[in-house]
Amino acid sequence: MKKHEWRENTDEGETRLVTASRHGGKWQLRSRLKSETEWTTFPVIPLEDLESLHEVLSNKYRRNRVPHEQVLEVEALIEAAKLQS
Repeated sequence: MKKHEWRENTDEGETRLVTASRHGGKWQLRSRLKSETEWTTFPVIPLEDLESLHEVLSNKYRRNRVPHEQVLEVEALIEAAKLQS
């Protein structure tokens, strides 16, 4: 299982910590605000988080740190999420 972590600032100015992992061919995302102690797990990954994950994976792929198949998987998830919107 490989973890991908990043931080982003919310509109309120708080830091949001995000962790995405791929296990058994499925992606799982969880996040929390820096001020919180409990992680929130998402049964369906929101489109905005998928796009952030895609950016993280693309940067890692350019440095040969993840396989291209993972980038393609997330691109497919983004397309599916756009069709559901």
